[in-house]
Amino acid sequence: MEGRRLRGGFTTTDSPPLHTSEPLRRTAFNRLFAAVYFSAILAVLYRHVRNLFLLSTTSLLSFSIALSLFISDLVLGFMWASLQALRMSPIRRKEFPQDLKQIIKDEDFVELDVFICTADPYKEPPMNVVNTALSLMAYDYPTDKFQSMHWLPFCREHNVMERSPQVYFESNYHSSSPHFEKIKIMYEDMKMKIEHVMDKVFNKWIKGFTRMNHPTVIQIMNYKQVILDKKHDKDNSGRLMPNLIYVSREKNKTSPHHFKAGALNVLLRVSAVMTNAPIILTEDCDMYSNDPQTLVRILCYLSDPAIKSNLAFIQFPQRFHGLNKHDIYACEYKHHFQVNPMGFDGQKGPSYIGSGCFFHRRALFGAPSTPVPPEIPELSPDHVVSKPIQSQEILSLAHHVAGCNYENQTNWGSKSGFRYGSLVEDYNTSYRLHCEGWKSLFCNPKRAAFLGDVPITLFDVLSQNKRWCIGLFEVAFSKYNPLIFGSQYMGVLMSLAYSHYAFWPIWCIPVIFYSFLPQLALLNQFSIFPKLSEPWFFLYVFLFLGAYGQDFVEFFLAGGTVHRWWNCQRMWMIRGLSCYLFGSVEYLLKSVGISTHGFSLTSKALDDEHSKRYGWGIFEIRVPSPLFVPLTMAAIINLFSFLLGLTAFMRGNNMEGLGLQMILIGFIVLNCLPVYGAIALRNDGGKIPTQITIISTFVSVAFYYASSLCF
Repeated sequence: MEGRRLRGGFTTTDSPPLHTSEPLRRTAFNRLFAAVYFSAILAVLYRHVRNLFLLSTTSLLSFSIALSLFISDLVLGFMWASLQALRMSPIRRKEFPQDLKQIIKDEDFVELDVFICTADPYKEPPMNVVNTALSLMAYDYPTDKFQSMHWLPFCREHNVMERSPQVYFESNYHSSSPHFEKIKIMYEDMKMKIEHVMDKVFNKWIKGFTRMNHPTVIQIMNYKQVILDKKHDKDNSGRLMPNLIYVSREKNKTSPHHFKAGALNVLLRVSAVMTNAPIILTEDCDMYSNDPQTLVRILCYLSDPAIKSNLAFIQFPQRFHGLNKHDIYACEYKHHFQVNPMGFDGQKGPSYIGSGCFFHRRALFGAPSTPVPPEIPELSPDHVVSKPIQSQEILSLAHHVAGCNYENQTNWGSKSGFRYGSLVEDYNTSYRLHCEGWKSLFCNPKRAAFLGDVPITLFDVLSQNKRWCIGLFEVAFSKYNPLIFGSQYMGVLMSLAYSHYAFWPIWCIPVIFYSFLPQLALLNQFSIFPKLSEPWFFLYVFLFLGAYGQDFVEFFLAGGTVHRWWNCQRMWMIRGLSCYLFGSVEYLLKSVGISTHGFSLTSKALDDEHSKRYGWGIFEIRVPSPLFVPLTMAAIINLFSFLLGLTAFMRGNNMEGLGLQMILIGFIVLNCLPVYGAIALRNDGGKIPTQITIISTFVSVAFYYASSLCF
């Protein structure tokens, strides 16, 4: 039967489309606004260059200030320009899973391997992993592909959409019934069994068998061992239950383990030996399935031969439960996870964001037209597993490919599998796949496909972002630099889009300069911006309002609120003064061979006291970390300079030359209100540690006296 394309989806002559795509209505406005705004940026840069020439023969101080402002605006201009690549052709997709069975039969549904990554049982509790696994096993999918004996029938019978048992039982949306009570008792019993099974695993961690030095552990745990009565290993329809396979790769201190990318590659090889499903879902242990139709949605794309041949992966946005009302730490990352991927999708497709992503196994073995064959045929994407996974031959080979020395002298991490060389293996892998000629798709249904946990303390948020910054710089300053290498293989727009993220940490340059330089100048009555009566003043106002206005419109149209947007731009400033700065410094130190702190996980274990304060929307700044010193300094200096400037204005002093500085400083003071509360107005455990306040105050005073000598 001949197929044709209709509204973007593959269909037969008489069948409905499975998916569509359409450009966003604001695309034309984005392009027009980009042209106008770019002209304004060029005008400001021209003013800076002219001032540099005029001041080159005057005082060194004036020239240094002008040069600092020029560098800051140059960075802001580059980051804005690279972001425009994502605004040139954004698209929105829609799937029609209800029509899928008119196109394909149940027996044609593809098989799926699921990788759930976890590293620390204390920061990532094992029960979180089990709830994630159960939610994924309860997809609406042919039961010989995915199933769960009691939980799935219960979900179908009662139309349960929240298929993580923990989330469902903790919610208030269910009604009590004998069936409900029975399932809940089984769930509580399962939690005890999980602890018992995990104790068996952790009992192996003895002297000489530690977290960083141990052999491969592969344990096949059938549901009857963990969740069900031991007399049963089939569901209510008589079908065999799937297995949970616990894999702990071999580690020793002399072999690199490549963090999460290394773990994913081990899972890729072990699963190839045992099951070798053509589709792989990578999931974090705290991201549970929230939509039982997700697998059917991806089949709407996988069933389309027009896009299947060079489709590497389908990415769903990361969305979160448990966010407080106004998302005080901006952990929703609405631009990063929901808005910008639509811009990527209008070109070669979104980047991989580490979770909620369905991969074609074939895409991890070379370019579409030039596959990279693995070392042994059992790892080939085309290999058909013909032996039971519990056979000695399969288990022996699985242990072999999980060994820490297996990858020596192979293409793993460079041309095959998930790519090495960066802490952000997701960004690095998708970037390299796009360079090889693969494409990806962004699937963003109204109901979130996955929901996960968020950090609930500012320190955890900033530590996570600092880790990302280091990883992004590892790509930016490698031989695969997106601007140079990427533009040769992906085109200018796609390379600019990837560059926007690769150089994310350089936001710290303008944030730091604009958080300290105008303030110190104001304290010494020194003007560095145009006067309120000059035409250049209105250009600065346009650049400020234009950038923030467009950002707000995108945020609001994506379902955000004014309060959440305000917190989002506040956290941009806070990150610029902390994790972006410290991430850049740590990368620089690593580059010159100076040892820094190793990889650290963001804790998913919740503390009641922290959870309460987070729920109330109170900033948690309790850790005596150097991360908070520049932030506290900026808060102190901006408040002091604003009060001094306000006093001078009330006394009738001529402030026209300092008006723009006062506006900027007032804006920063407004953003620092939670910091002031943490410094002086709180007595709970979230208060800024006294030593941080003392150090910040001392350094701020030193800065003031040093600047007074210079000015």
